[in-house]
This record gives sequence, C-alpha cells and structure tokens, in this order.
Amino acid sequence: MAKRVETLGFIGLGVMGAPMCSNLVRKSGLPVVATDSRAEPREQVAKAGAKAVASIAEVAQGADIIFLSLPSIAEVTEVCLGAGGIASAKGRVHTIVDMSTSSVKGTRELAAKLAEKGVTLIDAPVARMRQAAIDGTLSIMVGGNDENFRMVEPFLGTMGTEITHCGDTGTGQVVKVLNNMVVFMTVNALAEALAIGRSAGVDGALLFDVMSKGSADSFALRTPGQKALVPGKFPENTFPTTYAIKDISLALELAQQGDIDAASATLTANLLKKTADAGYSQNYYPAMINLIAANAK
Repeated sequence: MAKRVETLGFIGLGVMGAPMCSNLVRKSGLPVVATDSRAEPREQVAKAGAKAVASIAEVAQGADIIFLSLPSIAEVTEVCLGAGGIASAKGRVHTIVDMSTSSVKGTRELAAKLAEKGVTLIDAPVARMRQAAIDGTLSIMVGGNDENFRMVEPFLGTMGTEITHCGDTGTGQVVKVLNNMVVFMTVNALAEALAIGRSAGVDGALLFDVMSKGSADSFALRTPGQKALVPGKFPENTFPTTYAIKDISLALELAQQGDIDAASATLTANLLKKTADAGYSQNYYPAMINLIAANAK
C-alpha cells in the first residue's frame, strides 16, 4: 500500500538547504513545514511559502516525509534520534531523506535504528554549487529501495535535474563522497599547474583558458579553477576547507574499509588539513594554492 504523502518537511536551512527548501515549496504542490536553529533562514523560506516552525518536533508531527540538509552524520543522527528529535516526537513522519553528505557506515547504522522505529531513511546527497541549489539544477544521488526511490523522486526533482538511483541505502553517499574526492584532487592538480605555470612565466588566466579547450577541461577547471584559483578569491560561506576535509576523510574511510591504498587522495587530504591549519579553515577550499605558491622559489 502506498504511503501517505500530504505534507513535506525540511530541516536545515543553510547555504544549500534554504534554496532547496524554497524550490520544494514552489514546485512540489504540497505544504512544506520547515525549521532551522536560526530565525533568519526560517523567515527566508516563509517568504517562499513554507510554514516556518521553531522546533524539529513540530516538523515531525506535521510532515509525512522530511528532508534534511545538515553538516554531517553527527547532526543528522542528533536530529533523528536525539532529545527533541524526529523519532521522539512520535509524529506522522514515515520517511526521512538525508540530503547531507554523510558517513556511509553511519548512514547505514542510522537507517537500521530508524527502521526499528518504523521510519525509513533514504540518503540523497547533492552535488554542484549554491547557484544550482537556487536554480533547482542539482545532481542528486539516491540510496534506497526501488519503491522508496519512486516515492521521493518527484520531490527531489523540484531541487535537481539529474536524479540518480545508485542502489540500496548508503550508496548515494558512496557516489557523492567519491565525486567530491575526485573534485578536490583535481583542484589540487590545477593549483599545482597554476603555480608551476606562473613560476615559468605564463599568465594563469591564459593557461587555464587554453587547458579548457583541450583534454584537461573539466568542471573543476571552469569553476573553482577559473573563478577562484586564477583570481585568488577564496571567500567564506562558499564551500569551506573544513567541509572539504570532512568529505575527503569520508572517502578515505571507505578506502580503508575496502583495503584500498588511496595515496593520491591522502596527499590532497593532508594539503587541505595544512590549509585549514594555516588560517583558511572557513575559506573556499581552493585556498590550498596559497600553501603551494608559498613554497615557490
């Protein structure tokens, strides 16, 4: 029997979550109850038409499916199982869709605990930048069984244009953390190429423009490369180095579990940690070039 889906919920209205929630409100055709620990983003989504509430329990009591956009599995677990969380509210919610980038092992463990309480957990982490969250053009990778995927796919389609069913619970997270691992490693390579090119007397903008016309072209070159590395702009509140460290650490955790020697990813992870230690923890992670360039003779 099909599960009731009359009202949706959204918890976590950060840089990505707020525009994702707003798209869900505008396009789903269903009421959306939303909350965040901060008042400002609650007011923002209320203007888009969401019913903004002050507590997680109110969302759980009013929504059938709840979408989460939170920093890590620690916050996801607390929101789901902690005091005042979704499970303790004993509301009508039957499905939670975690759109955060979270630990694969932690996601699967949380899914098992929620199942004991009659709640299904689907992992659906997102890729692409904040503008894609605003435009509703995210890439979303989903882990869950076929029936549950079909149930949530139309709602995910309000937030993204590419919705991929990756397999059972946790597989969405596997694909997402590996996607991010490759992006970080590519940005590392681009930062090294830029530093080498400049030291050899080639203009950085010209270097990347020529590379974009050949086999070295990539999203990483065109976005963090040309828009951040070349101009040397690494603002806060974009995708900070701490987030990059978290995501690549999750990928390395998977590698360790599979007994894979991910040497290149380990080098990038170490560079990111040094970047954070150098004072760039909250800056856009391509700030790693500052450490590479600092060592240039």
